[in-house]
Amino acid sequence: MNLKKIFEYQPNMDRKFLLSLSPNNLPQNDEPSQTIFDSFQKNYEYLKVKYNLLINSDINTREFEISVADKTWKALLIFIDGITDSESINNNILKPLMLKNSIQMHPSKNIKLNHVQKFNLQEFLLNKLIPQNVIQISKDFKDCFEKINSGFAVLFVDTLNIAICLEAKNFQTRNVSTPQTESVVRGPQASFIENLRTNTAQIRKIINNENLIIENTKIGKLTQTNVSICYMKNVTNDSLVSEVKFRLNNIKIDSLTSSGELENLIKDNLYNLYPELIATERPDKTSNLILSGRIAILVDGSPFALIVPALLLDFLVSTEDINLNNIFANLLKIIRAFAFFIAILLPAIYISVTTFHDEFLPTELLLAIVSAREKIPFPIIIEIILMELSFELIREAGIRVPSAFGQTIRNCWSTNSRRSCCYSKCC
Repeated sequence: MNLKKIFEYQPNMDRKFLLSLSPNNLPQNDEPSQTIFDSFQKNYEYLKVKYNLLINSDINTREFEISVADKTWKALLIFIDGITDSESINNNILKPLMLKNSIQMHPSKNIKLNHVQKFNLQEFLLNKLIPQNVIQISKDFKDCFEKINSGFAVLFVDTLNIAICLEAKNFQTRNVSTPQTESVVRGPQASFIENLRTNTAQIRKIINNENLIIENTKIGKLTQTNVSICYMKNVTNDSLVSEVKFRLNNIKIDSLTSSGELENLIKDNLYNLYPELIATERPDKTSNLILSGRIAILVDGSPFALIVPALLLDFLVSTEDINLNNIFANLLKIIRAFAFFIAILLPAIYISVTTFHDEFLPTELLLAIVSAREKIPFPIIIEIILMELSFELIREAGIRVPSAFGQTIRNCWSTNSRRSCCYSKCC
């Protein structure tokens, strides 16, 4: 029964429902949202207070007028410099609103809005003036703030109690590069990056199927971090999808900045030293696991995807195995399993054999161990603990120390460890 729990996923049958990721199920902010005013001046004053426009240097506002025939409306465009595309704002938003309408509705044509029945300013702006591909309508300031912080340019027009959100994102991100932690010789050489939409697009490119579902939710009352859930609709167990949504939607936290933080929030036991999720930076590995019925969780700003659930065999399989001959790939899996048991059991076996069951050792090897330990004042258990700590220090130094002299430190440290550790001599 215990082995079955390790190697097989058993869904929790207590929750026989599907939770939709609707805004009603998301963590709500304690502050009530203010609806948008129909007065230009009131909207502008509210934005000044909320965004501290007098001291914020990266919040840009542009005041202008929209003229249609013989009537003029004040308008305000607000956006954040650095995460928006200035050229897109100039050509696709400001230029049509300030220039194109004056050409189409020139006063010389003697067209008066009083004579035009049922003139709707909102429809005229959306259908005639703004050639933007992504347009969303917001009726409260909370939704407007989320759009502005995510790279939208928001337009406020006098007499309209709505805001027009226009996508103009231009986040500066690094290019797709080779994986740093899961390198392979034969296989794709692409990895995830910190941009969420680029990561989901890489998965879409590999899984060219309409049954691939990518749902979005937000976690964190302050950061409102975007999190995507990726799964195959006709393959993944519905109870597993329900469980993942249930755990994500019930996270009450102020901020979320990384996938590792999310892993600690949704795992079963925080004090369990064994991994319950798979963290990978490879889109091909993520896609293969999604096709096998798993769920991938992507966090905006993190180049790693979380795969649930994780089985013991998943950590003994390499991404490169699918590109190798079956016999050779299975042989590598056996070698990895053997190395896994050696890493777990060898220190304990060494202590038990040399301390309590020395009759299992050949006489020459036993004499070599005894002679090596003659001048060591510590018991074997202390020596093993020091050896394990030294290897962890070497690994940490290799990661944290700058590469200019990190390799020299690692070489010197490993040399001294081999000289001082009888366990290394015997092995």
